[in-house]
Amino acid sequence: MPSSLMRPDAAQVILASASRARAAIFSRVGIEVGLSPAAVDEAEVKVSFKAAGGSAGDAATALAELKASRIAANSAHDAIVLGADQMLTCGEDWFDKPVDRNAARSQLKALSGQRHELHTSVVAYRHGVRVWHHLSECRLWMRPLSSAFLDQYLDIVGDDVYETVGGYHIERLGPHLFTRIEGDHFAILGLPLLPTLTFLRDQGVIVT
Repeated sequence: MPSSLMRPDAAQVILASASRARAAIFSRVGIEVGLSPAAVDEAEVKVSFKAAGGSAGDAATALAELKASRIAANSAHDAIVLGADQMLTCGEDWFDKPVDRNAARSQLKALSGQRHELHTSVVAYRHGVRVWHHLSECRLWMRPLSSAFLDQYLDIVGDDVYETVGGYHIERLGPHLFTRIEGDHFAILGLPLLPTLTFLRDQGVIVT
């Protein structure tokens, strides 16, 4: 029996990322992707966009495109290269992945009792040019978090807290942080999956 929904003659799909979460999303829906992380100075791009008055969504798209274009330049001409990036904003503030436990705790305290937005973008390159992109924006309301909860939460999640902007995985303990969520579940995980699957079907990658 087939183990994948991909066409036998499908072009190679490459994810320009080392993200375990994004790779797992593809794996669970029967899409085989190669992983090829792109070396990108994300901090420089974010600072540049914010200084110029750009939106967080535009910054996420620019980062996704930069990743995809760099990997596409060294990939097979017909390969489909997907770059993805995610930004978190709360009011006027832009957040990054926490670098240590203190940063994670401070970040979660700043988001506690607040609404924040996740801007998740995916860009596709093929034949050396950008052929598609999609931006998904989700809203999440975090409940007020007590110090006792934060300490126990950080003890349980351990180093996983450094993997995501916001310091949570919505597919694990993350739901304990929230009272309300609006938007694409997969985009919160890091990839707008349904639009991406539609694109891959249009490109002849998936059996229709």
